[in-house]
Amino acid sequence: MSAPVPLEVGITRSAGTASAGKRVLLAEPRGYCAGVDRAVETVEKALEKHGAPIYVRKEIVHNRHVVDTLAERGVVFVDETDQVPPGSVLVFSAHGVSPAVHQAAAARDLHTIDATCPLVTKVHQEAKRFARDDYDILLIGHEGHEEVEGTAGEAPDHVQLVDGPDAVDAVRVRDESKVIWLSQTTLSVDETMETVKRLREKFPQLQDPPSDDICYATQNRQVAVKAMAPECELVIVVGSRNSSNSVRLVEVALGAGAKAAHLVDYAREVDPAWLDGVETVGITSGASVPEILVRGVLDLLAEHGYRDVQTVTTANETLVFALPRELRAARAR
Repeated sequence: MSAPVPLEVGITRSAGTASAGKRVLLAEPRGYCAGVDRAVETVEKALEKHGAPIYVRKEIVHNRHVVDTLAERGVVFVDETDQVPPGSVLVFSAHGVSPAVHQAAAARDLHTIDATCPLVTKVHQEAKRFARDDYDILLIGHEGHEEVEGTAGEAPDHVQLVDGPDAVDAVRVRDESKVIWLSQTTLSVDETMETVKRLREKFPQLQDPPSDDICYATQNRQVAVKAMAPECELVIVVGSRNSSNSVRLVEVALGAGAKAAHLVDYAREVDPAWLDGVETVGITSGASVPEILVRGVLDLLAEHGYRDVQTVTTANETLVFALPRELRAARAR
Protein backbone atom coordinates (compact mmCIF):
# COMPACT_ATOMS: atom_id res chain seq x y z
CA MET A 1 0.00 0.00 0.00
CA SER A 2 1.15 3.52 -0.65
CA ALA A 3 -0.20 6.97 0.04
CA PRO A 4 -1.65 9.21 -2.68
CA VAL A 5 1.05 10.79 -4.83
CA PRO A 6 0.60 14.49 -5.70
CA LEU A 7 0.81 15.09 -9.43
CA GLU A 8 1.10 18.13 -11.63
CA VAL A 9 -2.26 19.65 -12.53
CA GLY A 10 -2.44 20.52 -16.19
CA ILE A 11 -5.49 22.26 -17.63
CA THR A 12 -4.88 23.12 -21.23
CA ARG A 13 -5.97 26.61 -22.14
CA SER A 14 -6.38 27.71 -25.71
CA ALA A 15 -4.50 30.71 -27.03
CA GLY A 16 -6.27 33.95 -26.23
CA THR A 17 -8.85 34.50 -23.55
CA ALA A 18 -11.58 32.16 -24.80
CA SER A 19 -11.60 28.39 -24.96
CA ALA A 20 -11.76 26.58 -28.28
CA GLY A 21 -15.29 25.26 -27.75
CA LYS A 22 -17.26 22.86 -25.63
CA ARG A 23 -15.15 20.69 -23.37
CA VAL A 24 -15.31 18.56 -20.24
CA LEU A 25 -12.81 18.65 -17.39
CA LEU A 26 -12.88 15.26 -15.66
CA ALA A 27 -11.58 15.22 -12.10
CA GLU A 28 -9.12 12.54 -11.07
CA PRO A 29 -9.30 11.04 -8.50
CA ARG A 30 -13.06 10.54 -8.32
CA GLY A 31 -15.47 7.75 -7.48
CA TYR A 32 -14.82 4.67 -5.37
CA CYS A 33 -12.36 5.02 -2.52
CA ALA A 34 -10.63 2.07 -0.88
CA GLY A 35 -13.16 1.88 1.96
CA VAL A 36 -16.16 1.84 -0.36
CA ASP A 37 -14.54 -0.71 -2.65
CA ARG A 38 -13.91 -2.94 0.37
CA ALA A 39 -17.46 -2.55 1.69
CA VAL A 40 -19.17 -3.35 -1.62
CA GLU A 41 -16.89 -6.33 -2.22
CA THR A 42 -17.61 -7.52 1.33
CA VAL A 43 -21.32 -7.75 0.54
CA GLU A 44 -20.67 -9.44 -2.81
CA LYS A 45 -18.36 -12.03 -1.21
CA ALA A 46 -20.85 -12.62 1.60
CA LEU A 47 -23.52 -13.35 -1.01
CA GLU A 48 -21.21 -15.82 -2.73
CA LYS A 49 -20.33 -17.55 0.53
CA HIS A 50 -23.69 -17.63 2.30
CA GLY A 51 -26.25 -17.16 -0.47
CA ALA A 52 -29.27 -14.86 -0.42
CA PRO A 53 -30.70 -13.39 1.60
CA ILE A 54 -28.05 -11.60 3.58
CA TYR A 55 -28.86 -8.49 5.57
CA VAL A 56 -27.11 -5.12 5.72
CA ARG A 57 -27.74 -2.59 8.47
CA LYS A 58 -28.47 0.78 6.82
CA GLU A 59 -27.06 1.34 3.33
CA ILE A 60 -23.71 -0.38 2.79
CA VAL A 61 -22.53 2.88 1.18
CA HIS A 62 -24.49 6.02 0.42
CA ASN A 63 -25.26 5.45 -3.24
CA ARG A 64 -28.70 4.69 -4.65
CA HIS A 65 -27.42 2.67 -7.63
CA VAL A 66 -25.18 0.45 -5.50
CA VAL A 67 -27.96 -0.24 -2.98
CA ASP A 68 -30.56 -0.99 -5.66
CA THR A 69 -28.18 -3.30 -7.55
CA LEU A 70 -27.34 -5.30 -4.43
CA ALA A 71 -31.03 -5.50 -3.45
CA GLU A 72 -31.76 -7.10 -6.82
CA ARG A 73 -29.21 -9.79 -5.93
CA GLY A 74 -30.87 -10.69 -2.64
CA VAL A 75 -29.45 -8.21 -0.14
CA VAL A 76 -32.01 -6.96 2.40
CA PHE A 77 -31.30 -3.53 3.86
CA VAL A 78 -32.65 -2.90 7.35
CA ASP A 79 -32.57 0.00 9.77
CA GLU A 80 -31.95 -1.97 12.95
CA THR A 81 -30.83 -5.42 14.06
CA ASP A 82 -34.27 -6.37 15.40
CA GLN A 83 -35.49 -6.53 11.79
CA VAL A 84 -33.08 -9.39 11.06
CA PRO A 85 -34.23 -13.00 11.66
CA PRO A 86 -32.22 -14.67 14.44
CA GLY A 87 -29.18 -16.57 13.18
CA SER A 88 -28.95 -14.66 9.89
CA VAL A 89 -25.92 -13.03 8.27
CA LEU A 90 -25.73 -9.28 8.95
CA VAL A 91 -23.18 -6.91 7.42
CA PHE A 92 -22.38 -3.62 9.12
CA SER A 93 -22.02 -0.74 6.67
CA ALA A 94 -18.88 1.20 5.78
CA HIS A 95 -19.93 4.00 8.13
CA GLY A 96 -19.44 1.95 11.30
CA VAL A 97 -21.70 1.15 14.25
CA SER A 98 -21.64 1.71 17.99
CA PRO A 99 -20.90 -1.00 20.59
CA ALA A 100 -24.63 -1.06 21.38
CA VAL A 101 -25.38 -2.27 17.84
CA HIS A 102 -22.77 -5.03 18.14
CA GLN A 103 -24.40 -6.10 21.41
CA ALA A 104 -27.89 -6.09 19.92
CA ALA A 105 -26.68 -8.27 17.03
CA ALA A 106 -25.05 -10.72 19.41
CA ALA A 107 -28.26 -10.96 21.42
CA ARG A 108 -30.08 -12.15 18.28
CA ASP A 109 -27.33 -14.67 17.49
CA LEU A 110 -26.56 -12.93 14.19
CA HIS A 111 -23.49 -13.84 12.19
CA THR A 112 -21.99 -10.38 11.72
CA ILE A 113 -19.47 -9.22 9.14
CA ASP A 114 -18.00 -5.77 9.76
CA ALA A 115 -17.49 -3.72 6.59
CA THR A 116 -16.60 -0.53 8.49
CA CYS A 117 -14.01 1.50 6.62
CA PRO A 118 -10.65 1.15 8.42
CA LEU A 119 -10.32 4.94 8.46
CA VAL A 120 -13.60 5.18 10.37
CA THR A 121 -12.41 2.44 12.71
CA LYS A 122 -9.35 4.60 13.40
CA VAL A 123 -11.59 7.43 14.63
CA HIS A 124 -13.51 4.95 16.82
CA GLN A 125 -10.23 3.88 18.41
CA GLU A 126 -9.27 7.51 19.02
CA ALA A 127 -12.60 8.17 20.72
CA LYS A 128 -12.14 5.17 23.02
CA ARG A 129 -8.56 6.12 23.83
CA PHE A 130 -9.33 9.71 24.80
CA ALA A 131 -12.43 8.70 26.73
CA ARG A 132 -10.27 6.35 28.80
CA ASP A 133 -8.06 9.35 29.56
CA ASP A 134 -11.19 11.31 30.58
CA TYR A 135 -11.01 13.94 27.83
CA ASP A 136 -13.95 15.92 26.54
CA ILE A 137 -14.15 14.88 22.87
CA LEU A 138 -15.57 17.43 20.43
CA LEU A 139 -16.73 15.44 17.41
CA ILE A 140 -17.10 17.65 14.35
CA GLY A 141 -19.75 16.17 12.08
CA HIS A 142 -23.32 16.22 10.87
CA GLU A 143 -26.09 15.34 13.29
CA GLY A 144 -27.88 12.13 12.34
CA HIS A 145 -25.14 10.82 10.06
CA GLU A 146 -24.52 7.11 10.65
CA GLU A 147 -20.77 7.56 11.02
CA VAL A 148 -21.23 10.20 13.72
CA GLU A 149 -23.70 8.00 15.60
CA GLY A 150 -21.27 5.08 15.54
CA THR A 151 -18.29 7.13 16.71
CA ALA A 152 -20.23 8.93 19.44
CA GLY A 153 -21.55 5.58 20.63
CA GLU A 154 -18.03 4.50 21.55
CA ALA A 155 -17.94 7.05 24.37
CA PRO A 156 -21.33 8.73 24.77
CA ASP A 157 -20.44 10.29 28.13
CA HIS A 158 -17.39 12.04 26.68
CA VAL A 159 -18.43 13.02 23.14
CA GLN A 160 -20.16 16.25 22.12
CA LEU A 161 -21.24 16.75 18.52
CA VAL A 162 -20.18 20.04 16.94
CA ASP A 163 -22.19 20.46 13.73
CA GLY A 164 -20.25 23.25 12.02
CA PRO A 165 -18.80 26.62 13.10
CA ASP A 166 -22.15 28.01 14.25
CA ALA A 167 -22.45 25.24 16.86
CA VAL A 168 -19.28 26.25 18.70
CA ASP A 169 -20.92 28.83 20.97
CA ALA A 170 -23.03 26.14 22.65
CA VAL A 171 -20.10 23.86 23.50
CA ARG A 172 -19.26 23.42 27.18
CA VAL A 173 -16.42 21.34 28.63
CA ARG A 174 -15.42 20.21 32.11
CA ASP A 175 -11.69 20.95 31.93
CA GLU A 176 -10.29 23.21 29.20
CA SER A 177 -6.88 21.55 29.55
CA LYS A 178 -8.31 18.17 28.50
CA VAL A 179 -10.20 18.81 25.28
CA ILE A 180 -9.59 17.18 21.88
CA TRP A 181 -11.41 17.39 18.56
CA LEU A 182 -12.13 14.51 16.20
CA SER A 183 -14.15 14.57 12.98
CA GLN A 184 -16.40 12.68 10.66
CA THR A 185 -14.23 11.39 7.80
CA THR A 186 -16.28 12.83 4.92
CA LEU A 187 -16.47 16.52 5.76
CA SER A 188 -15.38 19.59 3.84
CA VAL A 189 -11.76 20.20 4.85
CA ASP A 190 -12.22 23.98 4.75
CA GLU A 191 -15.37 24.02 6.86
CA THR A 192 -13.83 21.61 9.36
CA MET A 193 -10.78 23.84 9.75
CA GLU A 194 -13.05 26.84 10.26
CA THR A 195 -14.85 24.93 13.02
CA VAL A 196 -11.51 23.99 14.59
CA LYS A 197 -10.40 27.63 14.44
CA ARG A 198 -13.55 28.72 16.26
CA LEU A 199 -13.13 25.96 18.84
CA ARG A 200 -9.51 26.92 19.47
CA GLU A 201 -10.47 30.55 19.99
CA LYS A 202 -12.84 29.35 22.70
CA PHE A 203 -10.55 26.62 24.08
CA PRO A 204 -6.89 27.64 23.47
CA GLN A 205 -5.58 24.32 24.81
CA LEU A 206 -7.66 22.28 22.35
CA GLN A 207 -5.66 19.28 21.16
CA ASP A 208 -5.56 17.92 17.61
CA PRO A 209 -6.22 14.28 16.76
CA PRO A 210 -3.12 12.07 16.43
CA SER A 211 -3.59 12.05 12.63
CA ASP A 212 -6.01 13.45 10.06
CA ASP A 213 -9.55 12.16 10.55
CA ILE A 214 -10.90 13.43 7.23
CA CYS A 215 -10.03 10.60 4.90
CA TYR A 216 -7.47 10.86 2.12
CA ALA A 217 -10.12 10.19 -0.54
CA THR A 218 -12.42 12.94 0.66
CA GLN A 219 -9.51 15.39 0.67
CA ASN A 220 -8.23 14.27 -2.74
CA ARG A 221 -11.64 14.66 -4.39
CA GLN A 222 -12.02 18.13 -2.95
CA VAL A 223 -8.55 19.15 -4.14
CA ALA A 224 -9.30 17.94 -7.68
CA VAL A 225 -12.56 19.91 -7.75
CA LYS A 226 -10.80 23.03 -6.50
CA ALA A 227 -8.26 22.69 -9.31
CA MET A 228 -10.83 22.57 -12.10
CA ALA A 229 -13.73 24.63 -10.73
CA PRO A 230 -12.33 28.08 -11.66
CA GLU A 231 -12.34 26.96 -15.31
CA CYS A 232 -15.94 25.73 -15.25
CA GLU A 233 -19.24 27.43 -15.85
CA LEU A 234 -20.85 24.24 -14.57
CA VAL A 235 -19.71 21.36 -12.35
CA ILE A 236 -21.73 18.15 -12.23
CA VAL A 237 -21.12 15.96 -9.20
CA VAL A 238 -22.35 12.39 -9.55
CA GLY A 239 -23.54 11.14 -6.19
CA SER A 240 -26.51 10.60 -3.92
CA ARG A 241 -28.06 13.25 -1.72
CA ASN A 242 -27.44 11.29 1.46
CA SER A 243 -23.73 11.04 0.62
CA SER A 244 -21.96 13.59 2.78
CA ASN A 245 -18.79 13.68 0.71
CA SER A 246 -20.76 14.10 -2.54
CA VAL A 247 -22.77 17.01 -1.15
CA ARG A 248 -19.53 18.60 0.05
CA LEU A 249 -18.11 18.42 -3.50
CA VAL A 250 -20.94 20.64 -4.75
CA GLU A 251 -20.16 23.15 -2.00
CA VAL A 252 -16.43 23.01 -2.73
CA ALA A 253 -16.99 23.55 -6.46
CA LEU A 254 -19.07 26.66 -5.85
CA GLY A 255 -16.62 27.96 -3.27
CA ALA A 256 -13.71 27.46 -5.67
CA GLY A 257 -15.25 29.51 -8.49
CA ALA A 258 -17.64 27.34 -10.50
CA LYS A 259 -20.57 29.44 -11.68
CA ALA A 260 -23.00 26.58 -11.02
CA ALA A 261 -22.81 23.08 -9.54
CA HIS A 262 -25.38 20.30 -9.31
CA LEU A 263 -25.60 16.85 -7.73
CA VAL A 264 -27.12 14.00 -9.77
CA ASP A 265 -27.49 10.25 -9.24
CA TYR A 266 -27.91 9.47 -12.93
CA ALA A 267 -27.33 11.13 -16.30
CA ARG A 268 -31.09 11.41 -16.82
CA GLU A 269 -31.21 13.93 -13.97
CA VAL A 270 -29.04 16.41 -15.88
CA ASP A 271 -31.24 19.31 -16.99
CA PRO A 272 -30.28 20.39 -20.55
CA ALA A 273 -31.04 23.97 -19.48
CA TRP A 274 -27.97 23.81 -17.26
CA LEU A 275 -25.85 23.66 -20.43
CA ASP A 276 -27.14 26.87 -22.00
CA GLY A 277 -24.18 29.11 -22.76
CA VAL A 278 -21.75 26.72 -21.06
CA GLU A 279 -18.43 25.93 -22.72
CA THR A 280 -16.61 24.08 -19.92
CA VAL A 281 -18.30 21.44 -17.76
CA GLY A 282 -16.47 19.86 -14.85
CA ILE A 283 -17.37 16.34 -13.76
CA THR A 284 -16.49 14.48 -10.60
CA SER A 285 -18.13 11.85 -8.40
CA GLY A 286 -18.38 11.06 -4.72
CA ALA A 287 -16.38 8.32 -3.04
CA SER A 288 -19.26 5.81 -3.19
CA VAL A 289 -20.07 6.22 -6.90
CA PRO A 290 -19.32 3.49 -9.48
CA GLU A 291 -17.63 4.71 -12.64
CA ILE A 292 -20.48 3.49 -14.88
CA LEU A 293 -22.58 6.39 -13.61
CA VAL A 294 -19.90 8.93 -14.57
CA ARG A 295 -19.66 7.35 -18.01
CA GLY A 296 -23.39 7.85 -18.41
CA VAL A 297 -23.02 11.58 -17.79
CA LEU A 298 -20.09 11.78 -20.22
CA ASP A 299 -22.16 10.05 -22.90
CA LEU A 300 -25.02 12.46 -22.34
CA LEU A 301 -22.71 15.47 -22.58
CA ALA A 302 -21.20 14.08 -25.79
CA GLU A 303 -24.68 14.07 -27.30
CA HIS A 304 -24.81 17.80 -26.54
CA GLY A 305 -21.46 18.47 -28.22
CA TYR A 306 -19.09 18.08 -25.26
CA ARG A 307 -16.78 15.51 -26.83
CA ASP A 308 -13.45 17.04 -25.80
CA VAL A 309 -12.71 15.40 -22.43
CA GLN A 310 -9.60 16.38 -20.50
CA THR A 311 -8.58 14.74 -17.23
CA VAL A 312 -7.47 16.99 -14.38
CA THR A 313 -5.27 14.86 -12.13
CA THR A 314 -4.22 16.04 -8.68
CA ALA A 315 -3.34 12.73 -6.98
CA ASN A 316 -2.80 9.07 -7.75
CA GLU A 317 -4.57 6.74 -5.32
CA THR A 318 -3.16 3.25 -4.81
CA LEU A 319 -4.46 2.36 -1.33
CA VAL A 320 -6.25 -1.00 -0.97
CA PHE A 321 -7.87 -2.41 2.18
CA ALA A 322 -8.05 -6.14 2.91
CA LEU A 323 -11.48 -7.75 3.18
CA PRO A 324 -12.81 -8.78 6.61
CA ARG A 325 -10.93 -11.85 7.79
CA GLU A 326 -13.85 -14.27 7.40
CA LEU A 327 -14.15 -13.44 3.67
CA ARG A 328 -10.51 -13.56 2.67
CA ALA A 329 -9.52 -16.37 0.33
CA ALA A 330 -7.75 -19.22 2.10
CA ARG A 331 -4.04 -19.31 1.34
CA ALA A 332 -2.76 -22.27 -0.62
CA ARG A 333 -0.82 -24.69 1.54
